[in-house]
Amino acid sequence: MTPLAAQAGTAAKGGRLPTPVILSFASAALPVAALALAMGVYLPRFYAGHIGLSLVAVGLAFTIVRLIDIVFDPLLGAVMDRTRTPIGRYRPWMIIGAPVLMGSIYMLFNPPADADRGYLILWLLALYVGISIMTLAHAAWAAALAAGYHDRSRVYGWMHAVGVVGAVGLLFLPKFTGGAVDPGRGQSMGAVGWVLIAAVPVTMLLMLGFSPEKVSVDSTREAFGPKDYWDMIARPTMRRLILADLALALGPGTTTAIYIFFFHDAKGFPIAVTSLLLVPYIGAGILGAPIWARIAQKFGKHRTLMGATVCYAVAQSILMAIPKGLLVPTAVGMFCVGFVASAFILLIRAMVADVADEVRLQQGKERLGLLYAMVTSTQKVGAAISVGIIFPVLAAVGYNAAENAVNTPEAIRGLEMCYLFAPIVFVLVGGACFFGYSLDAERHAEIRKALDIRDAQGLESSIVEQITGSQTLPDVSVEPKRRSS
Repeated sequence: MTPLAAQAGTAAKGGRLPTPVILSFASAALPVAALALAMGVYLPRFYAGHIGLSLVAVGLAFTIVRLIDIVFDPLLGAVMDRTRTPIGRYRPWMIIGAPVLMGSIYMLFNPPADADRGYLILWLLALYVGISIMTLAHAAWAAALAAGYHDRSRVYGWMHAVGVVGAVGLLFLPKFTGGAVDPGRGQSMGAVGWVLIAAVPVTMLLMLGFSPEKVSVDSTREAFGPKDYWDMIARPTMRRLILADLALALGPGTTTAIYIFFFHDAKGFPIAVTSLLLVPYIGAGILGAPIWARIAQKFGKHRTLMGATVCYAVAQSILMAIPKGLLVPTAVGMFCVGFVASAFILLIRAMVADVADEVRLQQGKERLGLLYAMVTSTQKVGAAISVGIIFPVLAAVGYNAAENAVNTPEAIRGLEMCYLFAPIVFVLVGGACFFGYSLDAERHAEIRKALDIRDAQGLESSIVEQITGSQTLPDVSVEPKRRSS
């Protein structure tokens, strides 16, 4: 272990983590975020336009794989929680996930000329397995790395910001390479795949070299069943987080589904310019995530999130009010919306880590992986159903989405109202989920104190058992005051 990692190991017991350690740990988010953007924007078009699969076949392939992936995540999270190795619980999963991710990227971005729907489904499944392993292990490891309530906001904030750097870097590949590599061109997808593949081991080495992971003193491997899954959903704190996460995924998700329609037909921008407007929206997260994390350290995570949802409603309304065809003001408006939206995922993830501590204290079970699988599943469900929600509404207001179609002013107005009100309503519902939420900094400090005492007693008992052959059970009666949430 490096001296910096040793320092981080000391800080992870409750102190403040060094920023270089957080950045090296967060680096693993860079290729995954860039890959997510490539999968959402460029890969479907590549298989439909360059490889020659039908739109129906490509859409069906992505839908089938996404539905399987939603079921896979909770099972993977439960297995992670039962993992015990000499090098930690989550480090081995990151090591396993990296080659799976790299291999599936190669196969998807360099397909044979006769690739069919079966080929796409097979390697999409492999890719989603790799992504699930990496994202779940990374998120759960972050919670173990930063034990403090406020330090977790810093870690998840930087993870989000570094991921944004990866996504923006992908958008700027044509600029960096003088136009030689352009994700929008089918001929460049092989090169894009190699860029992503190269980024995985580099960031993995940074993370593994400088990020400590505490080896659990708990040697039990408790069984897991459907009841455990529902027990987690039934917890008031977790139920709030799941509902809020779904609403906060649906909000921006509805705008994503109609983004091109809105900025092309309602705002009057050419298609090429609408793609450029994504840069300030996504790039705002580089600045927004650390700032929201700092605000959360002062006001608490749930209060900060509630404030961010109100700010989102204001920013979305201002974006709508900007006159048609004004590029610079619209770009500024997109930056503001992206800045506010960057708070959502990072604060939810940080609060899930606090719930995992509460569960471990009350039940004596590690459920980090399962809890993170539950919120990643809500994100995927939100992405999957947002189109099913917003497109029927567009049809009801008379909007015609066909290429080169001429829409009536009433239909355009309906499109504008969908882009304005749908995300605002969902996001405000997400913020409202935290009225009366009680797992704040004070409550979490009580939980961490009780856990630290119990963990110290467990370690002492383990040492005594090794020396004397008799086990002294730790006193687990230390528990903070309960408050309803």
